[in-house]
Amino acid sequence: LLGVSVPVIGSGLEHARANAAMRATAGFLMAARDAAMTQRRTIEIAFDGENRMTATRVEGETRTTVTSLQLEYGMRFLLQPGVPDTPEGFGNSRAVSFGGTPRGWFLADGSLTDDEGIPVSGTVFLSGPHKPATARAVTVLGATGRVQPYRFDGSQWR
Repeated sequence: LLGVSVPVIGSGLEHARANAAMRATAGFLMAARDAAMTQRRTIEIAFDGENRMTATRVEGETRTTVTSLQLEYGMRFLLQPGVPDTPEGFGNSRAVSFGGTPRGWFLADGSLTDDEGIPVSGTVFLSGPHKPATARAVTVLGATGRVQPYRFDGSQWR
């Protein structure tokens, strides 16, 4: 029994860790959006390296870090080869893309924009290296700032 249960537990643990990273990323983006709306300030989100995000309040020339998040358990901003785009179709040319850049700005109305203030939608793809079963994604609809997490089941996003 032990020989059968160890692989099953290991697979379940990988999925749980991938889901935790997806939820943490979605929660981070929702918190940054909420901060922009409640504080009536622009919040810049930046993806630093392969597993870190930072939210910074922008007030003219003054920039204050609001929060940051580092993904745990070896999860990274990573697009697995062969994984299709999410149902929204915001693009899957790179692991993090908001109009071609790995950053975006939540405005006081909750929208997500590029550096010119134009609403931009995007997707953050997450995965463990060399572990296609851990593919996850979080999308952000630019016009409203709606955040939607997804899990890839091997054939489609759910």
